Amino acid sequence: MNIPRFSEIQVGDHLPTLHVSTIDRTTLALYCGASGDHNPIHVDIDFARKAGMPDVFAHGMLSAAYLGRLLTSWVPQSALRSMAVRFTAVTHLGHQPICTGKIIEKFEAGGEKRVKVAIHCANQYGEGKLMGTAIVALA
Repeated sequence: MNIPRFSEIQVGDHLPTLHVSTIDRTTLALYCGASGDHNPIHVDIDFARKAGMPDVFAHGMLSAAYLGRLLTSWVPQSALRSMAVRFTAVTHLGHQPICTGKIIEKFEAGGEKRVKVAIHCANQYGEGKLMGTAIVALA
């Protein structure tokens, strides 16, 4: 990992894009087991249809985890100071999450040089699914 330095980062710079595998039933079942979130709307098609959905869909926190991976592919986990997201749409089966980030602020706090990153998760059609911000400390 080539860790960016505060002096090399500019407002407006983009993080390397993270392309994730297409969401399928196996992904959802594995996430249920890993997260402990066994809400049937994510794995039981009959339950999802009774709730008015055409099929099961991804956990919102799965996409949030992908945004976390976007950040930790760019800097070590120890550099993360905060992350906040807002869910904006459902991620359906067959969607491929694409995560992006953009530096929106440089500042110092707590004796550290930090950057604020706007983070976004969309599908392959450009439809937004999550948006948020993260604070990262850099040397």
